[in-house]
Amino acid sequence: MSKEIEIDDVSRYIAERKARDVEFAQDFDEGYEQFKIGVMLRQARESAGITQERVATELQTTKSAISRLENHAEDVRLSTLRKYAQAIGKSINVQLR
Repeated sequence: MSKEIEIDDVSRYIAERKARDVEFAQDFDEGYEQFKIGVMLRQARESAGITQERVATELQTTKSAISRLENHAEDVRLSTLRKYAQAIGKSINVQLR
């Protein structure tokens, strides 16, 4: 079975489950948004060629705290995002849609 088919199957399952289960839909969407934030942070850091250790030093925290932020960006404060961005030489842009 190809990965494309597997992804289509997962996407179809998620869409069907969201259509019949409002709580699942809400929880899934919220969790996915948090996941995307963490992925964006990690990708930005890696593209800047900066290690988690260096970010941790800049933010006066631990590497494990940076790892948690990148992997579980749950309830992250805007001030933390701004400091993280500065530590990797970037800035953040917040948009409301």
